[in-house]
Amino acid sequence: MSAQQELNIECSQYLDVNGTLVKHLPKFIDKYELLIDLYRTLVLTRLFDETAVNLQRVGVIGTYAQSKGQEAIGTAIGHAMLADDVFIPYYRDVAAQIQRGVLLEEILQYWGGDERGSHYVQQVNDFPLCVPIATQLCHAIGVAYALKYQSKPNVAVVTCGDGATSKGDFYESLNIAGVMSLPTLFIVNNNQWAISVPLERQTASKTIAHKALAAGISAVRVDGNDVLAMLINVNSALDQIRQTGKPFFIEAISYRICDHTTADDALRYMDKKLLEDANKKEPLIRYKRFLTEQHAWTDKQDQALYQQCQQQVDTAVEAYKNLPAQSLGEFFDYMYEQLPSNLATQKQEFLNGLKHHE
Repeated sequence: MSAQQELNIECSQYLDVNGTLVKHLPKFIDKYELLIDLYRTLVLTRLFDETAVNLQRVGVIGTYAQSKGQEAIGTAIGHAMLADDVFIPYYRDVAAQIQRGVLLEEILQYWGGDERGSHYVQQVNDFPLCVPIATQLCHAIGVAYALKYQSKPNVAVVTCGDGATSKGDFYESLNIAGVMSLPTLFIVNNNQWAISVPLERQTASKTIAHKALAAGISAVRVDGNDVLAMLINVNSALDQIRQTGKPFFIEAISYRICDHTTADDALRYMDKKLLEDANKKEPLIRYKRFLTEQHAWTDKQDQALYQQCQQQVDTAVEAYKNLPAQSLGEFFDYMYEQLPSNLATQKQEFLNGLKHHE
């Protein structure tokens, strides 16, 4: 790559904002069953999100972080990864998680304040959701080092938001991955907002992808609302990492058309006109137009798919509501392999306090 090319990182796109195909698809992705499966994941994630927000509003779960308008990123990640790769997610990765075998009721359990929701029944490789900003990037470096040490042909895939790229953990992780040639795929969901702080007030870097170049890591920018572009680029990045053993970086450009979490009110700081424009470019609308124009997708098929996905979500909600209650004080038990004496004392004081208030 020339110096001039490094200064100008173009944004990869296959579907324009109207859902029109702007370049030919690779053969591996131009298959009807695959294209519909991608749409199913987009729809399932959107419906789960909407349901989770409603559950939070009536006190069934706690604070929840939506991924509305950003579903294409996780959909591509979950579809492209191999089963024995390791996913180190952040809190907007429902679409990837459900494709990796995490149950919807487990995700609800986690957001309901029950840490058992992070003990996945069907997924033993992946890490739980990470809420502290950017710390998961450091975890990913450890995972990638272990994969390299064991000579495994697998990749540590880690995600974060644009706000995390302003943290020291981000720069340190990129630096170590570049210096040590660790098999790590960094994917940044650039949804333009770090809670209420817009991107232009977070960084003076030309793009977020340019931050990776400084660490000696190859980087691309992708339209994060285009699930086809995302899948093609994530798939290519994973192949390249497996072949070279070197890290790779993807900046996925999206827009957060929802509150940061259910504890936020984005209308207090977002420009309404920009939000309206972003809603017109969101991934579900765009992809449905593509399926309708290119594959004769009908309203009847669409309604049937939505009904199937909603039923799946409703079943998960009932499963969550019927889970046995967490033992009082159990959250102390999983902080260490053996509970230190000071925490054992705190646990007992906590339990005594509950009895007192009863």
